[in-house]
Amino acid sequence: MRRPALMTASALLACTALSGCGVLGEEEADLQVYSARKYGSEDVFAQFTEETGITVDFLFADNAALLERIRTEGADSPADVYMTVDAGNLWNADQQGILAPLDSEVLEAAVPAADRADDGTWFGLAKRARTVIYDPDQVDPADFDAEDTYTGLTDPQWRGRLCMRDLDETYMTSLVASLIDLHGEEGAREIVEGWQANEVEVMGNDVLVIEAVEAGTCEVGIVNHYYLAREQAEGKAQGVELYWASQEGAGTHVNVSGAGVVETSDNPADAQRLLEWLATEGQAALIDGNHEFPVNPDVEPDAEAAAYGPFTEMTLDAEVYGSLNARAAELLVDAGWE
Repeated sequence: MRRPALMTASALLACTALSGCGVLGEEEADLQVYSARKYGSEDVFAQFTEETGITVDFLFADNAALLERIRTEGADSPADVYMTVDAGNLWNADQQGILAPLDSEVLEAAVPAADRADDGTWFGLAKRARTVIYDPDQVDPADFDAEDTYTGLTDPQWRGRLCMRDLDETYMTSLVASLIDLHGEEGAREIVEGWQANEVEVMGNDVLVIEAVEAGTCEVGIVNHYYLAREQAEGKAQGVELYWASQEGAGTHVNVSGAGVVETSDNPADAQRLLEWLATEGQAALIDGNHEFPVNPDVEPDAEAAAYGPFTEMTLDAEVYGSLNARAAELLVDAGWE
């Protein structure tokens, strides 16, 4: 007998139900997914149900709210699967003992070792790159530092020309955490302060950064690649170009969306089946329309993501993203970030 399905939605949480699957006390589904990743998950879970017969309820919220809810619910939590963006969030969930280690040859074959936990507690499922975009009418890409593009944006030639993201998501803090790992804390501080010295304009989301570059009010931005791909797939931002950062150095910063089976799940077999499906048969559905890169090397990226061409990735280190995230945020705040 499964524990009760999701019975209430707190003010912090937004629930959505698949057609035919119980949520808020209606017909109970086989799996309960707590997800901080949106991006068309309704259609993905519906396809999983159609192919496997395993029904899914899901609960959307920001990552911190989901982790707090799982901790508060404890052994009575209905959550079977925790899904989120950012490898640092997955690492933190593992550190808190929320996730169960899996023994899955399917997942180990489908997900490269760099994109999953060594102990099998979480697996990356889709990948994004945080890189540079620019206005080709105002910027010659030859002016970017090809060896260390993120640091190169501290050069005074970029003063008054930069736009970047605020601290509402982990996108900026994970990038800076990776710079701490590469350059040490003082080196990363100098980079962040260099961006500020160049009068960087900080914006509330990546789309605003893209729109500013498209409008010519900013000349250079840093965004996740798939936001630009989405805009361009809709016929927008046609005047914005993407530049793969640091291709002659450490590579472009990357991160993953991923998931793990909750330690207290009372349906771990089906929960593991969901992760295996998402990493194999469901990979194309997961990235379809969102333009993230598949983690499974046997799956091709969609046309919009592939159009940006191959690139060298910076080594993804979930422990760095997770353990240095708070320090990265402090560096940004100290430099005047909002």
